[in-house]
Amino acid sequence: MNKIMLIGNVGKEPVVRYYDHDQAVATLSLATTERGYTLQNGTQVPDRTDWHNIVLYRGLAKIVERYVHKGDKLYIEGRIHYRSYDDQKGIRHYVTEVYAENMELLSPKPVRTSTQEQGTVAEDNVQTDNEAPF
Repeated sequence: MNKIMLIGNVGKEPVVRYYDHDQAVATLSLATTERGYTLQNGTQVPDRTDWHNIVLYRGLAKIVERYVHKGDKLYIEGRIHYRSYDDQKGIRHYVTEVYAENMELLSPKPVRTSTQEQGTVAEDNVQTDNEAPF
C-alpha cells in the first residue's frame, strides 16, 4: 500500500500548466512541521519542517489554480512517487513527489468586502477525488 496524508502550508504560489485537451497539472510545495519538545533531561529538541513536492492533476489542478495561494493550509492525501533525471552535465538527480488524490482547503474563507465582485468568493472546503493519469 502506498498512502500518504499531509497537513501543511503552501510555500509559494502553485504552478499550473495545461496540456492535451484542456487537461491541467499543478505543482506546489507544502511545508509540514513537527513541533519541538523537551526531553526529560532538559534538552530542547527544535521544531522540524519538511518540504514536500505535491503534484495534482485534472480537476484538482484547476481547483488549485483558482483557490490555492502561498500560505494556505491544505490537507493532501495521495501516494509517494519517485523519479530521477539527468541534467545537462550528466548528473543524476532524484525527486520524491506526492501525487495527490484528494485535497481539502483548511484555510478560512477570506472576508468579502462590498466592493468585491459577486461570485468571486472561494468555497470553504473544496474536496475532490482525482487520480494521476498514469
